[in-house]
Amino acid sequence: MPTVEVGDLADGDFLLDVREDDEWQAGHAEGALHIPISEFVARYGELTEAAPQDGRINVICRSGGRSAQVAMYLGQQGVDAVNVAGGMQDWAAKGRPVVNTEGQPGFVL
Repeated sequence: MPTVEVGDLADGDFLLDVREDDEWQAGHAEGALHIPISEFVARYGELTEAAPQDGRINVICRSGGRSAQVAMYLGQQGVDAVNVAGGMQDWAAKGRPVVNTEGQPGFVL
């Protein structure tokens, strides 16, 4: 499974958050695209519209399990996708900004 460390992500890298709605609302990376894993297959078209055509998709969840599943699925579709190791827990631990749905400081649920 291709992975990327949180510290290796640059500002502006495309990030797909596959956590559920309550987790997203509590706190997420600003600018990430949110498609819950439970809705992923049905909403796949949203990803193809939003993702950069020639860029990598960095998939994130709380700790890395769900995002690994989605990254593997995307890879099987021929998409350049990697799992973000440690997920949002590592993102927050590394001091990367976490915001809630109102744009205020959030937390990882």
